[in-house]
Amino acid sequence: MADERPERPIRTDRPSRPERPSRPGGRPDRRPYHKKKVCRFCKTKGLTIDYKDAKALRGYVTEKGRIVPRRISGTCAKHQRVVCSAIKRARNLAILPFTTTSI
Repeated sequence: MADERPERPIRTDRPSRPERPSRPGGRPDRRPYHKKKVCRFCKTKGLTIDYKDAKALRGYVTEKGRIVPRRISGTCAKHQRVVCSAIKRARNLAILPFTTTSI
């Protein structure tokens, strides 16, 4: 049954891909370099995460009210857990809103 299907001929008349022009200046293509974000709380030891400081916690919440992930905020895992619990505590005490008021 599998041998009943006719074989397709291999196409050799396909034109070759045109050469891409080199970058101006003769430099080779490089991957973009992204500087690794450093945890703000590890860098400056005096900073503390407090659930009563709504102004500081707003930097870790999106406009829609979602908590910003580590890879975007740049915090380490230890401090991200503390930030998340502080945001959740501030939400329960009505210091921070759960969502935006306008839709």
